[in-house]
Amino acid sequence: MRRLTFLAAAAAIAAALPSSASAQARIPGVRGDFIGTYGGVARKFQQLAEAFPADKYGWTPGKGVRTVCEVLTHIAAENYDMGKAFGGPDAPKELATVATETCLGDKAKVQAALKVSFEAIDATVRNMKDSSLEEPFKLFGMTQPRRAWLLATAEHSGEHLGQLIAYARMVQIVPPWSK
Repeated sequence: MRRLTFLAAAAAIAAALPSSASAQARIPGVRGDFIGTYGGVARKFQQLAEAFPADKYGWTPGKGVRTVCEVLTHIAAENYDMGKAFGGPDAPKELATVATETCLGDKAKVQAALKVSFEAIDATVRNMKDSSLEEPFKLFGMTQPRRAWLLATAEHSGEHLGQLIAYARMVQIVPPWSK
């Protein structure tokens, strides 16, 4: 039942996102640069999420270190948390209530949450006004211009993408874009 509720929420968010034709429109400036870069990051996360077999989602390189599933769940949740700086939607209930050090569920559920979270942040940044980039926003106890949160979002995800690449290599998975 929880899975159906989550998938229904994910479908509702996806339905509210722009069509693929409008999603491809190039936006100039900082927002366009972010969308292009973050779209590449999103594809790599999704490719790695697919490349890891389901039985490796619980794998961790050591005690006290996030598992593959926990890293993917963390990024899905953080896409919503960071997206708040840009006026983004709240996370779906199941993702909003997941602890940062837990796995959301099975491989399919995690992949769906990850995909929708990247689509949500993309739509949010596309719909921002350039004039809002310099507006201050408080997140995680820090007040910065929204523009700075764009950079922080990209940096944060890059850190965890590198983490997952290292995990993949440790278990003999070649990142799909490296083949």
